[in-house]
Amino acid sequence: MNSNLGYLFAAYSVIWLLVFGYVFVLIRREKALRKEIAALKEGMKKA
Repeated sequence: MNSNLGYLFAAYSVIWLLVFGYVFVLIRREKALRKEIAALKEGMKKA
């Protein structure tokens, strides 16, 4: 039973690492999109 808890903990840890990694990627994409939108808005003002 004890070895099963080790596998459960490992799987739980991996899942949380994947979730945090995905959230990190989403935050980076969102920041990049905000910069791109700001640049496009600035370009529209100049045109």
